[in-house]
Amino acid sequence: MKASIAFDEARGVRFSTYAVPVILGEIKRLFRDGGMVKVSRSLRELSLKLNRYKDEFIAQNGREPTIGELSRHSGESEEMVAQAIEASQPTVSLTVQSEDGSNETDIPIDSSEEEILNSMTLKRALEKLDERDRNLLILRYFRSKTQTQTAQVLGMTQVQVSRREKKLLGILREEFL
Repeated sequence: MKASIAFDEARGVRFSTYAVPVILGEIKRLFRDGGMVKVSRSLRELSLKLNRYKDEFIAQNGREPTIGELSRHSGESEEMVAQAIEASQPTVSLTVQSEDGSNETDIPIDSSEEEILNSMTLKRALEKLDERDRNLLILRYFRSKTQTQTAQVLGMTQVQVSRREKKLLGILREEFL
């Protein structure tokens, strides 16, 4: 179709002379691009360049380079680097094989209603606690503080925090049953 649309008789060549290279080029492009999602050639080339540099960087430094480091090395924006890295990732199929062998397109996910209900239950349970106990749980589970750090903030020992936390988790567990 592309060859027939773009063909111009005014050039003085036969259609077959024009169409064969166009069709071969499209076939080669199809095999070269391969994937389900079409990615521009420049993005694919940048991705290959970044992957080679990333391998060298890991060998020299023992860690993965950051997006900023890749950006500085390539001279591309951080956004473009992130797109190139994402474009090089393999596609993920949304089809799940069922036990009976038929394909299904539904992927089981957690119910948003259940998540909302759990969040509301947790909020209600935390409100029932006194302020010191609530702060202990907030520091531990919402601010990712260690028991020692939490103890320092609350003026307790690490052992006291550990024992109180265990008791509070038991109380919260009962709320969810």
